[in-house]
Amino acid sequence: MNQTNQLQQTNYKALTSLVTVFFFWGFVAASNDILIPVFKSAFSLTQRQSQLVSFAFYIAYTVGSIIYMLISLAIKQDLINKMGYKNSLALGLFISALGTLLFYPAANLHSYPLMLMGLFVVALGFSLQQTVANPLAISLGPHQTGANRLTLAGGINNFGTSIGPLIISYAIFGSSTNTETTMNIEGVKIPYLILGIAFLLVALMLKFSKIPNHPDDVQEDVKRNEHDRKSALQYPQLVLGMIAIFVYVGVEVSTASNLPYYMEQKLHIETQYIAPYISLYWASLMIGRWSGAVEVLSAKKEVQRLLKIVMPYLAFAAFLLINIIAGHNLAPFYMYAGVIILLIIADMMSNGNPIRMLLLFSIMGALGILVGMNAGGMISVYAFTSVGLFCSTLWPCIFALAISGLGKNTSQGSSFLIMMIMGGGVVSWIQGYVADKTDIETSYWVGVICFLYLIFYAIAVKRILHLQGISYETNQLSH
Repeated sequence: MNQTNQLQQTNYKALTSLVTVFFFWGFVAASNDILIPVFKSAFSLTQRQSQLVSFAFYIAYTVGSIIYMLISLAIKQDLINKMGYKNSLALGLFISALGTLLFYPAANLHSYPLMLMGLFVVALGFSLQQTVANPLAISLGPHQTGANRLTLAGGINNFGTSIGPLIISYAIFGSSTNTETTMNIEGVKIPYLILGIAFLLVALMLKFSKIPNHPDDVQEDVKRNEHDRKSALQYPQLVLGMIAIFVYVGVEVSTASNLPYYMEQKLHIETQYIAPYISLYWASLMIGRWSGAVEVLSAKKEVQRLLKIVMPYLAFAAFLLINIIAGHNLAPFYMYAGVIILLIIADMMSNGNPIRMLLLFSIMGALGILVGMNAGGMISVYAFTSVGLFCSTLWPCIFALAISGLGKNTSQGSSFLIMMIMGGGVVSWIQGYVADKTDIETSYWVGVICFLYLIFYAIAVKRILHLQGISYETNQLSH
């Protein structure tokens, strides 16, 4: 089957409806990085205590996965298969909408625990949405281009991460000259209430969308081969991959969530001026994912090479446009265009091979943190922000490698991987704890350690899969 035919078979109407939820995940997750310094000031918290924002949000993914598994065991049937994919998405959105309602009393009462509870419930709904949406995106067209659809959806996700911090910051501070963060904590009520209404509207839209409730292509592979085992946890690529997802989400989130504190402490930049830099960090993931999705746009290698240069800068232009609309000074960001060249070089060197990409991008991510720790000034901010570029394609790489060869255990393995998203909260909390005990610069060694494990995983998984007769050397899965 050629690439053109594959593209023609993709259900773009259903995919367009589905990617809406990817946008919400990004919007809320990135907005947390603005809430952390605001809550820290408003509630007089330590850095470790402020990182409970990330912890409450990301631990909900694990709790949600456990609840899903327990219910499935209780009814002796997969919960999502019983409810249907479309209905499960709608339920997840409804749960998230309930979480946004908690922000209203939390803001009125100036209650930090109630704020955390609101974020927890929002993410609890996201957990169900994530469990459904990832395999569903793969099912909306040829399996060969499933990863490309996930990458495109990831680009929409990061559009949400780019504008989320700006909107939440404006809601809290009102204008760039307002410094009374504690007096404006109630500003979080309106954007989150609007978000809750949006959740409900999208749930209604999905109910009448073209998304299949029981897609034929989403089913367990019951074909057995010599490598099939009784449990997904018997596959070393999955077990090591679960740790890889944990540390990957951890370093991605903690680098951004601790950046405001770094800029306040080392550069003496006030909280209300930090939002554009947080936006740039999450836009960096969009830049990398737009580049990583070019294979689905054209089958011609020459066109792909051209797009790998053009697409990152189109994404960067989108970031600049958003900040023009927000009224921010763009002068500090033009230099970042040079940093993007490093992404393009690493992307071309990887040649689409997930093992090579995981290795190269993890090395570049570790170097970015090390430069940030030692450079000082705005160079350090650009270096820390570049971590977003090199985290951009790690999720699909780790996910694909971890479930390779699992056969009938693939669905179970996928659930375990989603559970490990809690790393975003745990690693952020650990870095906050280290920052309190030492200093913010030293705390970034936590991120370096995370990348060192990812480098190890890239090396180890190649050998593990080779022993099982699986190779990615030709960009194709072969046995």
